Amino acid sequence: MTKVKTKNRVGEVSKNTYGSVMKIIKYNSSDDMEVQFDNGIIKKCYYYDFINGRISNPLDKTNYNIGYLGIGEYGYKDKSYSSWRRMLQRCYDEKFLLKFPTYIGCSVCEDWHNFQNFARWYDENYYIIPNKGMELDKDILIKGNKIYSPETCVFVPQDINYLFVKCDRSRGDYPIGVHLHSDKDKFIAQCHNINKKAIYIGKYYTTGEAFEAYKHYKEKLIKDIADMYYGLIPEKLYNAMYTYIVEITD
Repeated sequence: MTKVKTKNRVGEVSKNTYGSVMKIIKYNSSDDMEVQFDNGIIKKCYYYDFINGRISNPLDKTNYNIGYLGIGEYGYKDKSYSSWRRMLQRCYDEKFLLKFPTYIGCSVCEDWHNFQNFARWYDENYYIIPNKGMELDKDILIKGNKIYSPETCVFVPQDINYLFVKCDRSRGDYPIGVHLHSDKDKFIAQCHNINKKAIYIGKYYTTGEAFEAYKHYKEKLIKDIADMYYGLIPEKLYNAMYTYIVEITD
């Protein structure tokens, strides 16, 4: 019986779904071959996937045209991957930004475009507090910061993070923590506690007086919560909470 000779496909060029050019450098059969991308990365693959562009390049910007998997030990199944994806979404997903406009103008540092770098930082900085959900925060350590980076980010228990959430759209024309009383001749100061319960602080004749009462209450609340978590949270987070200043422009 005559043996069918395998077609030599070495040298064939194609592109994957993200536009990366790849060339066949080794071809034994349609299910035993290797391709090389322009950046030098070599992958084993099937010919069917080659012609249909289904071969992944770890340097392709597959996440919001910014983030890429990178070359290293971390992959899609790591817990840090979902955290990385959510971070990119908050900065670069147009639909998300329409729904949550407070994130407009935020960005991720170039080093963290590579998932491998973020995942490494994640492993070194993530910590667990029993029965507490953890969130990645970018603007408690540096108030007003809009860049996610190793220098500006810290993991925070959800209830601490809630203390720093601002609702600009629902506030109206008055300073943070202040709203007009129903009789329209005084102003109410109130603040949400760590359990998201609105705490009545007092009634005042001016917005300035009401804000000062709110400011005093909120700064003390943040310090009290910092003390409650002392020894459980990173020292830099504790210090940032203890020195946090509530401003009328918040």
